[in-house]
Amino acid sequence: MSIRIGNAPCSWGVEFADDPRNPTWRDVLRDCAAAGYKGIELGPVGFMPEDPGELGAALAEFDLSLIGGVVFRAFHDPAKWEDVLDATHRTCRALAAHGAQHLVLIDSIAERRAPTAGRADEAEQMDTVEWAAFRDRIATAARIGAEDYGLTVGIHAHAAGFMDFEPELERLLEEVDEKILKICFDTGHHSYAGFDPVAFMQRHIGRISYMHFKDISPDVKADVIAKRTGFYEACGQGIFCNLGDGDVDFTAVRQILLEAGFEGWCTVEQDCDPTLDISPIDDAKANRAYLQSIGF
Repeated sequence: MSIRIGNAPCSWGVEFADDPRNPTWRDVLRDCAAAGYKGIELGPVGFMPEDPGELGAALAEFDLSLIGGVVFRAFHDPAKWEDVLDATHRTCRALAAHGAQHLVLIDSIAERRAPTAGRADEAEQMDTVEWAAFRDRIATAARIGAEDYGLTVGIHAHAAGFMDFEPELERLLEEVDEKILKICFDTGHHSYAGFDPVAFMQRHIGRISYMHFKDISPDVKADVIAKRTGFYEACGQGIFCNLGDGDVDFTAVRQILLEAGFEGWCTVEQDCDPTLDISPIDDAKANRAYLQSIGF
């Protein structure tokens, strides 16, 4: 099989580079390698060293490849555009320096969307003008990654942002050139949003360039949606369970990938709260073992 399995710093609770609760970047690399993975994502830019020599030496020490990186910023907010551009260029430079392929674009959590995560029928929608500007900002970042740095760029739907639910994801795909924007498909966020990840993959596998493997606890999902619980609070309640323990059919996911001849990386992401009494390395090992048990 030409599919390789990696992991990401968010599985160790790293969501923001400057969060004092973060483990050290070297600890994340060490644990990732010890759990049986051969690749890792960059995490939020600034978490790992931006000096290519320093990070390159550590990746070699732990026998890890850098897979890609995520720009998780407020694409929905025109006032934050300079911040988005800064993160885009810094992330692209880091990826290019280490031969990583995947740039992932995610609209970060929006105050106007947070209360309706998982509630597509209630979520506020952008008007025509706001949507066009939002779409164009995403397209601009995608063009920078694809044309200026030679990366494969994927859009990633995310709970509580303005690129969350299946209809708006498909609208974006129709309006932005596939040459510059493909899909980083996250199985867990698609389920969180209330849609069927397997059905979406069957329709769009030709545009999916990169996968994020995430599972969802159906009981926690039902509870947090009913209570309108915030995204990070939901993470703390364990909405992202170990792979195979939730409602995502990974056997079907594997079959779709195989039938399509998918090649490259699939990255485990199990967003968690770093302050809880959990063992990210034990979860990382369990997730790797589960994927191996079903043929990955």
